[in-house]
Amino acid sequence: MSAFMSVFAGLVEHLADLLDPLFHTSATAAAIVLFTACVRLLVHPLSRASARGQRARAKLSPRIAELRKKHAKNPEKLQKAVLELHREERVSPLSGCLPSLFQLPAFFLLYHLFSNSSIGGEANALLGHTLFAAPLGGRWADALGHGGVFGAQGLVYLALFALVAVVATFNYRRTKRQMAANPLPQAGSGDQQVPGMGAITKFMPLMSFMTLFTVAVVPLAAALYVVTSTTWSAVERAVLYRDMPGSAGALAAAV
Repeated sequence: MSAFMSVFAGLVEHLADLLDPLFHTSATAAAIVLFTACVRLLVHPLSRASARGQRARAKLSPRIAELRKKHAKNPEKLQKAVLELHREERVSPLSGCLPSLFQLPAFFLLYHLFSNSSIGGEANALLGHTLFAAPLGGRWADALGHGGVFGAQGLVYLALFALVAVVATFNYRRTKRQMAANPLPQAGSGDQQVPGMGAITKFMPLMSFMTLFTVAVVPLAAALYVVTSTTWSAVERAVLYRDMPGSAGALAAAV
């Protein structure tokens, strides 16, 4: 693991050297943004496949509604029948999770790289690199201890929080519109919800705001990855699902 981290640290440093003429002291931060964009480009085929899968699931909605009516009093049979329908049509109900899952290793690499004082037995020089005044190895709590919320470091985090809030609000409003266009059957309507789906859909619109907590507690380098990836996800989803304004399958959370 140590050897692998040394190679990864060298990659980040090489990207930073390439970007130094444009970004100077913030070149490493720019390298992290570029690295994130490369990861998202690699994952993009999975995102497109996920969109196709969600379109396929949207086409199954009438048949699923029939199953809900047929098994209204037996949730276990309903769940089994829905899963069997997905298998018959070769549609995976979990395909929307794949893009997020494949990004986790990249996030944890950055988290580990900027959380350790040494890499491969040598001092981790990357910890001294900054985004404007804020060290990439620091956290929001560190920034608050160096000038407070409106100090030089604190303002960097305020800018990230503002960007995350804008993206989260965009995702929240879009998800609410999608849920309004595809409301779950209400109790007493004769249909039966998939078990647990009601609680999930109530919580779903708020998930994007969890990114604010992540940005506040992880090293700034990892926070940059999260902010860049989340912004990319919002734009990508708006493009991939532009012809599915009311699809319940487009409720996948942004990462």
